[in-house]
Amino acid sequence: MSSILIKSATIVNEGNTFIADVYVNQGRIEMIADEINHPADQFIDATGLHLLPGLIDDQVHFREPGLTHKADIWHESRAAVAGGTTSFMEMPNTVPNTLTQRLLEDKYETASECSLANYSFYMGAANDNLAEVLKTNPREVCGIKIFMGSSTGNMLVDNAQTLEAIFSEAPTLIAVHCEDEATVQHNLNTYIEKYGEEGLTAQMHPLIRSAEACYLSSSKAVELAKKHNTRLHILHISTAIETSLFDSTLPLSEKRITAEACIHHLWFSDADYPQKGNFIKWNPAVKSSADRDAILEAVLNGTIDVIATDHAPHTLAEKEQPYAKAPSGGPLIQHALQALLDMVKQGKLTIEELVMKTAHNTATLFEIESRGFIREGYWADLVLVDLNKPYTVTQENILSKCGWSPFLGHQFSSSITHTLVSGNIAYSGGEIIETGTGHRILFNR
Repeated sequence: MSSILIKSATIVNEGNTFIADVYVNQGRIEMIADEINHPADQFIDATGLHLLPGLIDDQVHFREPGLTHKADIWHESRAAVAGGTTSFMEMPNTVPNTLTQRLLEDKYETASECSLANYSFYMGAANDNLAEVLKTNPREVCGIKIFMGSSTGNMLVDNAQTLEAIFSEAPTLIAVHCEDEATVQHNLNTYIEKYGEEGLTAQMHPLIRSAEACYLSSSKAVELAKKHNTRLHILHISTAIETSLFDSTLPLSEKRITAEACIHHLWFSDADYPQKGNFIKWNPAVKSSADRDAILEAVLNGTIDVIATDHAPHTLAEKEQPYAKAPSGGPLIQHALQALLDMVKQGKLTIEELVMKTAHNTATLFEIESRGFIREGYWADLVLVDLNKPYTVTQENILSKCGWSPFLGHQFSSSITHTLVSGNIAYSGGEIIETGTGHRILFNR
């Protein structure tokens, strides 16, 4: 592993912004100082560039195994590092669903061979695999995923006894998708009766997968977690009302119940459906501008702890189907950091808050070992950005296997210039550099 000297970077870390040099050796940050003159195998002049900890995305769907016509670990990890995301945690609704420890380890083996980014995979819960769930190793696995609402892959867990058992006995963090299935189905049937399946449109999505459905399910998860003192993490908060379920007064290290916001719920609103249609169809749905603003406020005041993507590609042909047949989800990981940097430029958050919510807090929340901060001794997961170099999303520069983006044609205000993953330069000057693979993430639990 080669040594790397980064000179004169504007470092953003732990609430501070300052100019310094960083020396990387054997994959780790060996020294941070005003001036470092060690000889190094590689040199990066970072004058005028901002150096951030690489993003840690706690919710992605890379579709491997079984759905690789949409995406795969190789393609999506390349998109990740091109966008400054150095570590990801991937969901179990692949084919087959990740419902046994053997299937879970198969995914780790695949990633070890081809993932450019660091990786972890959730163990999936179902109504009938409690014994397998309880074997999950907290040291080596990011968490247990429960779909308390059906989504792509239909891994719905709706058995009350099973939920009680998982919440009371889980050996590690539980991450949940929360939408009340009965409410969603009632709303869907109501709209079908009124308009027919062919008459449904994307504008109806936030009414079918409603705020009420989200709140009913999220509040149930919180109730179970409080009852059993479960370490609970609720994914992709999409409504203002759900933010009332979380505590903004406790420090993150003391929270037992935490929450995530996603890029699309911070960027889009229901006003975008007429133009974007199924390309912003996610579960849970993008809702009103008031919901969007409340989610951002909750991120800023500490009610919501982390920002992620829920990167979930489908093919263009699948998304171009009529609303009722088009699957939910879309690719976001390549442009997440640039979208947030646009929000920084717009004054919606600071760059220090961006770093906290995409790296520091994710590392703290999941108890990740030696990642998520720019610290001596930590793995060199780093991204350099040019805040004054615009970048336009085109068909040619999209790296996700599906080949499209909801940001197609958008000009971001900033560009990613370099990404380092576990001490390897994985992206530089617009090019992927495949000199090594990412590492399996470990957890201090």
